[in-house]
Amino acid sequence: MQRDELYERGLAQRRTMFGSEGAEDQVEHTTDVNDKIQEYVTRVCFGDIWQRDGLNKRDRSKITLAMLLAQGKSHEIRIHIRGALANGVSPLEIRELIVHSILYIGIPGAVEGIRAFEEILTERGISFEIDAEASTTPAPSAR
Repeated sequence: MQRDELYERGLAQRRTMFGSEGAEDQVEHTTDVNDKIQEYVTRVCFGDIWQRDGLNKRDRSKITLAMLLAQGKSHEIRIHIRGALANGVSPLEIRELIVHSILYIGIPGAVEGIRAFEEILTERGISFEIDAEASTTPAPSAR
């Protein structure tokens, strides 16, 4: 792997978003099977594209998460929920992004997103009480 400025910026971005397990642990334990993908992700994705002017890291995280939800990429959804939190996206914003996605990707995709979100909230010890909406929403009346 060629370690240059672009690569080092990408590794630093990965570390900020995903911790050492998503940075050094990924790139230092490559094999002949996955080394080119890890190098590309580190150098191009996080060392170049994520560093461009025009969008801040919070917005890039929200856009990335929305695209992954639309594609139903459950593994990457979990990774990028963690990254979004690290980039300053609030739990309320993530919940609203997933709720908004119902309109465009359908209920099954949004449910997968909510499952992943709940898993990450639990993992991080973050309360499910985001805005007290659940306790103030009246139950539907029986007809």
